[in-house]
Amino acid sequence: METLFRNALGDTPKIRVLEFLIEGRELDYSITDIAEGSEIGRTTLFRIWGDLVKNKIIVPTREIGNAKLFRLNTSDNFVKKLVEIFDEVIMSKKKVVV
Repeated sequence: METLFRNALGDTPKIRVLEFLIEGRELDYSITDIAEGSEIGRTTLFRIWGDLVKNKIIVPTREIGNAKLFRLNTSDNFVKKLVEIFDEVIMSKKKVVV
């Protein structure tokens, strides 16, 4: 499904991950959850994972058994701006749909 976010920024694995994490920013997710929610394969996610963690866009939150959980780093200024743009443009368009 094409979304305004993907349409505006490009339909790439990183954009899909960002969109998924921005929409669910209150929660933390396993790597499998992120791949499934972003509709990308785990191998593809692992290819971009290092950049997302290195740039502190994603941060670890806790471990449950062997699973590490991660969430969007909403304290990072870059991420704050992305969320602000997403909420202002994308979410406002969703509310207007009648």
